[in-house]
Amino acid sequence: MADSTKQASKEAKKQERAAKRARRKQTRSQLWQAFNLQRKQDKALIPIMLASIIGVGALFFLIGMLFNGQWFMLPLGLALGFMLAMYLFTRRLETSMYDKAEDTPGAAGWALENLKNSVGIVWHTKTAVAANTHMDAVHRVIGNPGIVLVGEGERHRVKPMMAQQKKRLNRISGGVPIYEMYAGKAEDEVPLKNLQRELLKLPRNYKKDEVYAIASKIEAMDSVAGGSSAAPGLPKGPLPKGAKMTGMNRRARRHAERKQKG
Repeated sequence: MADSTKQASKEAKKQERAAKRARRKQTRSQLWQAFNLQRKQDKALIPIMLASIIGVGALFFLIGMLFNGQWFMLPLGLALGFMLAMYLFTRRLETSMYDKAEDTPGAAGWALENLKNSVGIVWHTKTAVAANTHMDAVHRVIGNPGIVLVGEGERHRVKPMMAQQKKRLNRISGGVPIYEMYAGKAEDEVPLKNLQRELLKLPRNYKKDEVYAIASKIEAMDSVAGGSSAAPGLPKGPLPKGAKMTGMNRRARRHAERKQKG
């Protein structure tokens, strides 16, 4: 019995190690693909990465010469230079992705779904809690500041939806602060790539555990109310370039009309 248990444990550990190796291999493959795509459209990428590695390596080598430890400092500098190069690569890749998505419907929702949690910082995103057939939408983020409503689309169509959502949330949130934000390129709007930065500027009114409690309460009320008021057929994430907006709008209107008749 003990031998069979031990054998099963060994087998489980072996499978776990194999799964970890497979995940690492997949991550490396995805990273390599992303690098190849980025370098083809970003001609400055490779020179910047090389300059980072060589520059930091040379700096540490020179520092090492002060106490005759240059050959010890050089590998350390090259390693740190490589880390800096990878950081710059991910930043440029991220900026490129946001630039491509900027003018597509659903882009703000996609950006909010990719918000990064960190120590003490947590975000719960629900996209398109309100939307219309023009692909204007209001997204909801629950986090340390409280509740943030993020609108995207034509302001004159988004504002009434924003007001309706705010009124509803004021009834059920129990005094949780509600902030409004508009994604876009206008003077009083927030570019996609700056959404997380602007969210982090808001006051941290709640701790992590309190955020979970607020999110659970709001999401439970969503379930009772039958979900969001988003327009049927609203795409998740940015609408692919070249997609026919008119066809999507027509299908959404037909769906709404059938629902009203039923």
